[in-house]
Amino acid sequence: MNISPIKSGTLMPDFSQNSPLVRYALRGLERCWLPEHGCWSHIYHLDGRASPNESLRRSDVFYTLNVLLGMSRIKEVPGSISLSEIFYRNAIQLTVLPVPKYALGMALWVSAELGFEVPEQVRREVKVLFSDQAGWKVLRAQDLGMLLTGVVAQAKRGDKEWAHFAAPLYRFLEERFRTGSGIFFDVPSGFRRRFASFATQIYLSIACYHYGEFAGESSALAMADACVRKLITLQGPNGEWPWFFDAVSGRVLDFYEVYSVHQYGMAPALLEWAERYRVPGARNALIKGFNWVFGENQLRRSMLVPDLGLTIRSQIRKQELTTRVPRMLRSVKNAYVGREAGLIESSRVGLRLECRSYELGWILWSFGQRGDLLELTHNSAFGKVAVPA
Repeated sequence: MNISPIKSGTLMPDFSQNSPLVRYALRGLERCWLPEHGCWSHIYHLDGRASPNESLRRSDVFYTLNVLLGMSRIKEVPGSISLSEIFYRNAIQLTVLPVPKYALGMALWVSAELGFEVPEQVRREVKVLFSDQAGWKVLRAQDLGMLLTGVVAQAKRGDKEWAHFAAPLYRFLEERFRTGSGIFFDVPSGFRRRFASFATQIYLSIACYHYGEFAGESSALAMADACVRKLITLQGPNGEWPWFFDAVSGRVLDFYEVYSVHQYGMAPALLEWAERYRVPGARNALIKGFNWVFGENQLRRSMLVPDLGLTIRSQIRKQELTTRVPRMLRSVKNAYVGREAGLIESSRVGLRLECRSYELGWILWSFGQRGDLLELTHNSAFGKVAVPA
């Protein structure tokens, strides 16, 4: 498979079925394509280096599956992209590379959404994982969330052999990750448990919505709703979605990094479910969060890179661009002294100058089917976008 560079001056015609936002993300994905590996890259660096694409094979493969998930919801897939070829080539790599367990869940989810068979090697590995319930104690929130979502997606597609795994996975989630605060735990047990990321909330809430709707399980829907309601109360003044929480108290431990993908991709994916179940404020929270990307943020600058069709990854404390240690120590201290974190002075906030392909994949997933948010999907910031070849 080959994705050719966009020809200069070729513009997407007005009658295209894809929105300007989706076309923008597709153009960015052109930049991230690695033809030698048949996948999208781990990182596209935005610091001006001569070779901006950086490959990390285990990450490339997972990010590529995430992009394919997004492709499953867009109205027009560029003719140069062979979804089946990319899927099978990368899904098989999950059994030979040291990928996290959540990558297997993503493979189940993507294959169901695209209508592809799960490769036999992947099927065997997932079934071994599911049969060893004692081993579930090492699963983190993202692992469990994606595995449950993938199983439900397969079952909804009609693959009944997966359906009987759904209830045990959900019960494990309910017993080991649920809290009284509405914020989910990050792991089933141990010291690390209470320190939960925004991603933790997204993956487990989406899984609960999927399972609750599929199984008619009201407790799952209630857990997801409770998490969304809590997150909305914790959203920052500019629409920022905080990065780190104390799951026990439901407090924000650290806002930073504030990731663009949370603002335009992952939060909208969850809030689409919340809108469907009429969670108050869900739509407004989605719009406010997305407007952060357009420049309604601390730095008063757009997080878009229009010339490339890419986005800037995050806003971060300047001194923490190369280390997470201060963030971890600060979060532990805030948790145990009962302090809730807020935003810091803008002069101390910088940018992480990179874009990751999965981030663009979340745009495709969250907005590929939406025609009701024209202020976002057809925003003038996306302008006239070149046609992906």
